[in-house]
Amino acid sequence: MNYVSVGDMAQSYQLRRHGVQLKTVMTQLTEEVMTGVKQDAAKAVGGNFGPLAAIDRTLSMIEAYDLSAKEAGLRAAGMQGALGLMQESAADLGTGLLALSGAANPQPVQAALADAAQRFEAVIFALNAEVAGRHLFAGAASDTTPVAGADAILTALSTQIAGLANAADIEAAVAAWFDAPQGGGGFLDAAYLGSYLASGPVQLAEGEGISLDLRISTPGLRQTLTGFAMAALVGRDMVPQGDQLRADLAQAAGEHLLSAESALVSFRADLGVTEAAIEDARTRNSAEKSSLELDRIELIGADPYESATALQAVETQLETLYTLTARLSALSLADYL
Repeated sequence: MNYVSVGDMAQSYQLRRHGVQLKTVMTQLTEEVMTGVKQDAAKAVGGNFGPLAAIDRTLSMIEAYDLSAKEAGLRAAGMQGALGLMQESAADLGTGLLALSGAANPQPVQAALADAAQRFEAVIFALNAEVAGRHLFAGAASDTTPVAGADAILTALSTQIAGLANAADIEAAVAAWFDAPQGGGGFLDAAYLGSYLASGPVQLAEGEGISLDLRISTPGLRQTLTGFAMAALVGRDMVPQGDQLRADLAQAAGEHLLSAESALVSFRADLGVTEAAIEDARTRNSAEKSSLELDRIELIGADPYESATALQAVETQLETLYTLTARLSALSLADYL
């Protein structure tokens, strides 16, 4: 019988090559056990990657839609919070001012008006809020603070009412300043810093989008700011002195605040519908994502039992290879002879 001799160097090379192969297979099987996905995707799909690519593309789109919906939900919640603060403050202040309008003692009226200035500042701060780096009420200019500060607005109004000594004239001047159209030298020109263009629609799913385009330039919001500003002017002593004039302006401010409440309620109701649409879209996207992930597992999923059994077999082979390598390394010419 003829024997083929294998040199020590060739034998060492073969052992190393077998070790590398076994380690590679073990790594692949370990990944399969951990991820539940076959490492050889081409073999799993029989070389036809079309269905798998379509699933992966749809999953990527759903992730993008979900991120967009999350941001839209945060923006809608932020807008809802700002409008809620505005509505609550308008209702409390408006009711309080009307209740005190006929009071003989001017002290309670003065106390309510002092609170009005603080409420006006809080409302302006809320309207200038931003979520995820985007201002909520600035239209397309979401990177711009949409409205000037309360002090700047009151300073501009003090110029408009300079020289007026009648409560009705002051009320009309303040209302006209807030109601003036763009180019009329009023609020839109002096205090509104946002865009007159609508912010773009937000895509929630394939062919489904919503709009979050409530701007401070909207008449309903400007009407509410009219009442706050009028009360703040009196509270900061920026109108002529006189108890009756101050009481009349306080009553006018309360009427403006309460008459604007219906607009705020409408805005908040529309936002509620939008928030529900966002939540529904996210629910549908989540369900579709789960379904597609199951389909993907059907295509390239690895059987856990099969992968674990194969992994155990490879570990046994690798241990055997290490044992043989150790024994062969211990051989010597003296032992052979």
